[in-house]
Amino acid sequence: MLDIQAIHKTFNAGTVNEKAALRGVSLHLDEGDFVTVIGGNGAGKSTLLNTVAGTYFPDEGSITIGGVDVTRLPEHKRAKYIGRVFQDPMTGTAATMQIEENLALAKRRGSRRTLRRGITRAEREEYRELLKILDLGLEDRLTAKVGLLSGGQRQALTLLMASLVKPKLLLLDEHTAALDPKTAAKVLEATEKIVQRDHLTTLMITHNMRDAIDHGNRLIMMYEGQIALDISGEEKKKLTVEDLLAKFGQVTGSSEADDKLLLG
Repeated sequence: MLDIQAIHKTFNAGTVNEKAALRGVSLHLDEGDFVTVIGGNGAGKSTLLNTVAGTYFPDEGSITIGGVDVTRLPEHKRAKYIGRVFQDPMTGTAATMQIEENLALAKRRGSRRTLRRGITRAEREEYRELLKILDLGLEDRLTAKVGLLSGGQRQALTLLMASLVKPKLLLLDEHTAALDPKTAAKVLEATEKIVQRDHLTTLMITHNMRDAIDHGNRLIMMYEGQIALDISGEEKKKLTVEDLLAKFGQVTGSSEADDKLLLG
């Protein structure tokens, strides 16, 4: 579903601020893979996600989603293949519109707009059922303005919107980092339910070692613009935070992990 071949990305090339963010990264995701990506600051996680999303074009290499070469496809044209949830809960929803209006917009993504009625009774019932999976009581607040919701509620709604029209690839960009631990756990629980229910191919960036271990069927650790570890199957199921810290030390040559990896 996702095939990345030897992509490179350098920022500010030829200047004193030159930074090689990605150095020959190759990655293959089968349909239904749920991959968590972890690494310290500057490891290349966000650049990888942004390059897949089309925010940046790679300097070299190729990116294929669902068999379509999207390497030079601009972000807005690539969006029909991708669902994305950002770190900031305020991104991804329209604050002045109602919950049901936001969901209606998400459902019509990639479709031709017509002058027919905005939201039908059948759609309203569909949205009510979909919202129940979040377990946040939003199914009884369809006409509430999204701007009145908490950060966690908005992030959970954004997650639902990103997966409403099943994307070929779901990108989660540290989507719980701005939430308190209790709310973050709730959003991650909803994430797991939606990904498993719809068999979504998912790439989740996180700073939290425990979350990276507990979720998904595969864990990738990045370091200095490369994939340093790729753990799946039984090895991932048995993995502990202590194991991951030890592997991090082996890769980096340091026993001191980034604070965010330890405390995120």
